Amino acid sequence: MDNRFLRCIGCGKKFPENEIIYACPKCGNLLDVILPLDEMDPKILRKAFDTRPLSVWRYKELLPRMGSRKPVSLNEGGTPLHRCSRLGERIGAKNLYIKFEGMNPTGSFKDRGMTVGVTKARDLKVKTVVCASTGNTSASLAAYSSLARLKCIVMIPSGMIALGKLSQAMMHGARVFAVKGNFDDAFDLVMKSSRELGLYVLNSVNPFRPEGQKTAAFEICDQLGCAPDSLVIPVGNGGNNAAYWKGFSEFKDLGLSRSSPRIYGIQAEGAAPIARAFAKKANKIVPVKDPNTIATAIKIGNPANWLKTINAIRSSKGTSIAVPDEEIISAQKMIAQMEGLFVEPAAAASIAGLIRLLDAGEVDKREKIVCIATGHGLKDPDAAIRVSKKPIEIEPSMKSLRAALRN
Repeated sequence: MDNRFLRCIGCGKKFPENEIIYACPKCGNLLDVILPLDEMDPKILRKAFDTRPLSVWRYKELLPRMGSRKPVSLNEGGTPLHRCSRLGERIGAKNLYIKFEGMNPTGSFKDRGMTVGVTKARDLKVKTVVCASTGNTSASLAAYSSLARLKCIVMIPSGMIALGKLSQAMMHGARVFAVKGNFDDAFDLVMKSSRELGLYVLNSVNPFRPEGQKTAAFEICDQLGCAPDSLVIPVGNGGNNAAYWKGFSEFKDLGLSRSSPRIYGIQAEGAAPIARAFAKKANKIVPVKDPNTIATAIKIGNPANWLKTINAIRSSKGTSIAVPDEEIISAQKMIAQMEGLFVEPAAAASIAGLIRLLDAGEVDKREKIVCIATGHGLKDPDAAIRVSKKPIEIEPSMKSLRAALRN
C-alpha cells in the first residue's frame, strides 16, 4: 500500500485509496483519508497556495489524489469571513467572525465536499451517485453530478424538506424519492442501495466528502492569519465538525498555523443525540427516534458521523450543547438585522449556541471566535416568513402611508 490510503477510525485497519468502501468490515467504523504530511514541505505548500485564489482547490496538495482531468468544480469555497462587530457587542464577544458558507454555489457548505466527492466518483468510473438528505446535500449532489454527467438519485424524508432545497435538486435533474419516514430511514435505504444496486454513496460517510469540507478550516487560517481560539459550528450528521478539526490539525502539523481551536458543536434540542452524550459524559449516543426542529438541515436523530464528531470535539477540548428553536430563531433575526447576513435556521444555531457558551463562561468573550453559518437563508424562506412580521397592506396614497407609519 502506498503513502495515501484510507484508515478505520476504530481499529486502524488500512484500505487502498481507490477502494469503494464506506465503513470498516472488521469493526464497522468509518474511514479517514490519510495523507503523507511528513513528506510535505510547508514552505513549498505555502508558496503554492499563495499563487491561487481562495477556493477548495487552492489546497489541492492536501486533498485526495485525483485523475488527470480537471476537477468537477463550480468555483466553490473562498467564502467570506465577516467581522461581526455589532452582533459581537450585543452578545458580549469582542472578536467575533462569521464564516458564511451560504455563499457557495448551491448555497451551503456541502459544495466543498461534493466537488471532491463527485470528482472522485468520476475517477472511480461509477455511473450513478446517491444520497439521503434533509435538503442541502441533495441540492449540492444534484448540481455537481449534472456537471459531471453522472446519474443522480436523492432520497428525502417525505414532507420534511425545505422547498428551496427540494427545488434545486429537481431543477438539476436528480431523480428524487420521498421516503415515508425521517432522514434516518432514507439514509438506511441509501446504504442498502449501495450494497444491492451498486450505487455510489455521497453522504458524509464517504471518506472523500470531509476532505473537501476541511478546506474551510484552511481558509479561516489564511483569512485570519492564524487559527481562531474557538470555532462554533452546527451539528447534524456530524461530518463537518470532524472535517474542520482535521483541517485545523493538518495545518498545525505542517507548521502552517501555530495552534488549533476548541470546537463547540451545536445541536437543536429536538435533535440532539451528540449534545446529550456530552452532557452525560457518555462514549456513545442514544439516537433520537423522532427528531423535531425548525432547523431542518440538522434534523437528524441518528448521525452516522457521531463517533468522528465526538472524537474531534474532545480532541479539541471543546464540547457540544443543544439550543431550543426559539433561541435559533432569535439568533437568525439578530444576524440578519445587525450584520446583513441572511442565514438558514441551522446556520443560526452556531450563534444561538455561542450566546449560551458565553453566558456560561465556557467561552471567553475576549477570544477570537469564528461561528460557521452553514447555509443561506434563501434555502428555507418559508421558515423565515413564518417567524417574521407580515407585510402591512395599504392603499396607494400618502394618506394611507402616513396613517400606517403613525401606527
